[in-house]
Amino acid sequence: MSSPRLLAGLVLAASPSLAHAQAAKGLTAVAGLKVGHHTLAERPTGCTVVLAEAGAVAGVDVRGGAPGTRETDLLDPVNMVQKIHAVVLSGGSAFGLEAATGTVRWLEEKGIGFDTRVAKVPIVPAAILFDLGLGDAKIRPTADCGYKAAAAATDGPVAEGNVGAGAGATVGKLAGPGRGMKGGLGSAALVLPNGLTVAALVAVNAAGDVIDPATGRVIAGVRTADGSALADARTLVRSGALGRPTRAAEHTTIGVVATNAALSKAQATKVAQMAHDGLARSISPVHTPMDGDTVFALATGTRAGEADVLVVGALAAEVMAEAVVRAVREAISIPGYPAARDLAPAPAAEP
Repeated sequence: MSSPRLLAGLVLAASPSLAHAQAAKGLTAVAGLKVGHHTLAERPTGCTVVLAEAGAVAGVDVRGGAPGTRETDLLDPVNMVQKIHAVVLSGGSAFGLEAATGTVRWLEEKGIGFDTRVAKVPIVPAAILFDLGLGDAKIRPTADCGYKAAAAATDGPVAEGNVGAGAGATVGKLAGPGRGMKGGLGSAALVLPNGLTVAALVAVNAAGDVIDPATGRVIAGVRTADGSALADARTLVRSGALGRPTRAAEHTTIGVVATNAALSKAQATKVAQMAHDGLARSISPVHTPMDGDTVFALATGTRAGEADVLVVGALAAEVMAEAVVRAVREAISIPGYPAARDLAPAPAAEP
């Protein structure tokens, strides 16, 4: 059964059932976007593709110390290309960047891309997370994975949990992988009465804990030595009990926020920056030297009228935080990594 959405009450009060139904779709509540996953359950790992077949203005903000990305430089507002056609999020560390090649091939077959007169070149930025520590590291997303995820993309409700880029995601690894928990993929959306829609999708593979901003409680993260309860990384850090992590650069939370508003590349970049506040509210610690935390922002421009970037960015942070929470609540356990549904939330932190 799906967990309740943190913002469901806001959506319901704002409109009615149509807006609520749209928000329940997650990222695909934004008109013009489709989402597809391909999961390699035998490891597990996978990739997730966000399609913007009509093109979307995009920005990006990278804050982790160990990022793995493709085509992020072209999103700089001073650079020429104005719209992208897809974003690929993948497991498999740097190997997983190959998945974007498959998505490019799928788009080219559909005649979608930046028109260079001699060819239409699909513009497909990508980011990866490290999940090679699970299972056979030689099983990782390839171009075939990116092609299949693109082919499977729909504008229906986004599948969450152990799917796509979230299949091999784990969290709470600051005390070593033996005390971590299952991460996953989550999505959330908010639809305002004026039709403005802001949504998020995120694959949560954080070194830190996941915290429910509504309660301040850890819901997935570092477990106690016996594995039966949540230790709370905040407490470990404050007490000096947290040693240096045993393995570095094996983490990373990657995601996309999107809106139906019309934004410039500079405005989309600002929204991506503000969306990182959602990661900071729901993951602790975040943006560490071992994480490659990256957020893309897409604007489809299907809603008429001028957008207030302050509002869009603030909402992006809200839905990103909710998507993080949903990622671990919708996940199911794998060997060695119990899911949030298997452990009780930690007590609220002391002020």
